[in-house]
Amino acid sequence: MNETQRTILHCDLDAFFASVEQLDDPELRGRPVLVGGTGARGVVAAASYEARVFGCRSAMPTARALRLCPDAICVPGRGARYSELSRRFMAILESFSPLVQPLSLDEAFVDVTGSRRLLGEGRVIAEEIRRRTREELGLVVSIGVAPNKFVAKIASDLEKPDALVIFEEAGLASRLASLPIERMWGIGPRSLPRFHAAGIRSFGDLQQVDPDRLASRFGESSRRFHDLSHGRDDRSVVSERTAKSIGQERTFAENIADRDSIESILLGEVEQVSERLRRSGARARTVTVKIRFGDFETISRSRTLPEPTDLTMRLWEHARDLFREWARSGFQSVRLIGCSVSGFDRDTQESLFEDPEARRAGRVDAVTDAIHARFGGRSISRARAVRRGER
Repeated sequence: MNETQRTILHCDLDAFFASVEQLDDPELRGRPVLVGGTGARGVVAAASYEARVFGCRSAMPTARALRLCPDAICVPGRGARYSELSRRFMAILESFSPLVQPLSLDEAFVDVTGSRRLLGEGRVIAEEIRRRTREELGLVVSIGVAPNKFVAKIASDLEKPDALVIFEEAGLASRLASLPIERMWGIGPRSLPRFHAAGIRSFGDLQQVDPDRLASRFGESSRRFHDLSHGRDDRSVVSERTAKSIGQERTFAENIADRDSIESILLGEVEQVSERLRRSGARARTVTVKIRFGDFETISRSRTLPEPTDLTMRLWEHARDLFREWARSGFQSVRLIGCSVSGFDRDTQESLFEDPEARRAGRVDAVTDAIHARFGGRSISRARAVRRGER
């Protein structure tokens, strides 16, 4: 392998929530499992592969999923348990490279370029990650190995579950050419018919289109699609210790119109973001909530805080207020919800005038983080547990 070629891994735990439930309850193994709410407005947070063959998927109303698969077993989500295993999974990845960029609880990019000389080529490292994940966590991870992030993510999804797919730089464009255009990042259900109408149905079709023609028909941002179709992506894997922002988001297979469900998912995201923020040794000055509607229009709402913080409840108060302000002004069904923090202050010295409430909240966060790390996520959880949602 060329010494200058990057080796990027995209690691994605298969059917994470449902797999954890099957791991902890042997009676669920091999059976269709739905994780999520079961009430009148219940939503599937995750479906096992046994349930997916019937058409069940995340963000689907639970009632509809049960019509598709009447024998499915419904279990409530356990956010603390998922967080525990996510932390352990990320620790495994960080033992192979310091350049780990989590995307959610169950997936991350890892740049192992600098690890190859000591640990072996990408395939060897990926196989060892898969082995340790199975032996130490009891979970299965699919991994894509490629020269860049975009292709690595595509590769990890091609042969799920339990996949290891490798794309070498040589012949990359030719190997991508047969993929349907639906796999292109940024081309969704709303824009797909326009690309089909233009005769662009595969990566190969896109490779043949002049970038100027793309831009004139689909906008300047579409020039990026031409590069991606050839497998060109120069984005770096950014560790959270050097990142300018930390965030999590979740895209739903179907629109969600229930505000309580969305708010629960947002809470789970804030809890994870705040814990990752504390782990990175930073405090954040800005909170941003990202919302994508059913028609794929995307908006964001941000708030700059009076002073930087890493406290879960303070970040949650602002994220919740941003969401509720938007909802009051004209709520509509949501396809994606996300939360991120930015404007980092890495001088974590406490203010002499910090109020007692903040100090108590900080102690709660510190104790919660420590107990999770030492005894696992099931040992303690917040009063408002994550009821639905993956992130």
